This record gives sequence, structure tokens and C-alpha cells, in this order.
Amino acid sequence: MDWKTIISGIAPTIATALGGPLAGLAVESLGKALGMDQPTVKKVQDALTQGQLTGDQIAQIKQAELALQTRIRELDITEEQLYASDRDSARRREGEVKDGTPRNLAYLVVFAFLALVGGTLLGYAHVDSALAGTLVGYLSAKAEQVMAYYFGSNRSSERKTELLAQAPAVAP
Repeated sequence: MDWKTIISGIAPTIATALGGPLAGLAVESLGKALGMDQPTVKKVQDALTQGQLTGDQIAQIKQAELALQTRIRELDITEEQLYASDRDSARRREGEVKDGTPRNLAYLVVFAFLALVGGTLLGYAHVDSALAGTLVGYLSAKAEQVMAYYFGSNRSSERKTELLAQAPAVAP
């Protein structure tokens, strides 16, 4: 598993900072949480991918996450600025490199999603098994990511989803 994926599950603010201008601060926080005197990206990556993290290490990473959030507030940097910077760097890369792969993959994902939804609604495709439902959900999530990449998204929509998930069920 990718080391950034591991971190995003434990410490999302640190993972976001790794992709932006606060990468050095994020690596330093992770390294200290993992007991390193002079952390580097390579050292942190090796520590996270070579073996299982202990419960104590996970707790230290979560404490580093809270400390980084506090530090960001001290620096007067909002989480939204981190997410915006991360999106901006991806978009700038696409403009500079002129690589058509992300655009082509985006078309493929959205087309596949629309074809699946259309086929299901018209009765050509049946989503009867749990595996099929999982695949539809996965494809739907990827189509949503494509839309967010090209048309933007914000943390408030993520927060809305989080609040809806926590809301009590409504009786029919």
C-alpha cells in the first residue's frame, strides 16, 4: 500500500499537507511521531511501508495530526487553503505537462458511469449482487472525484456528507 494512503487514513491533514507547500512540516511531524531525529521523506516512507504500525505509533501520528492542525491555526492557514493549494498544484501540473492521460481517464470514468446508469435504468444491466452494487458505488465515487477535479469542490460539501452520515435515521 502507498505510504500516503496509509497516512490519509490516520491523519488526513498531514496527508493533505504532504502534497502542498507544508510538506516539510508534515514530514517533520510524521518523523517525530515515528521516533526519528532527522526525518526525511525517504525515512518516513520506509518506516510506514516496512511492516505494521504499532498502536503506539498510530497514537503518536494522531497526536502529530492534532499538533499540525494547531500549528496551522497558529500560522493562520486554514484547511481549505491546504485543499485549494493541493487542487491548484494538480491543475497547474496538468497545464504545464500537457499530458492528455488525466483528461482521457476522466472521460472514460464519466462515460462508464453514465453508460452503467443508463443501462440499468433502461433494463439492459442488472445490479443484483453485492459485488455489482459495490462496483456501481465505486464507479459513482470515481465519477464524483472527476467532477470535483474539473469543476471544483470544497470542504463544506465534505462536511455536509459527514453530518448526514451522523444524523439519526428518519422513520418512514
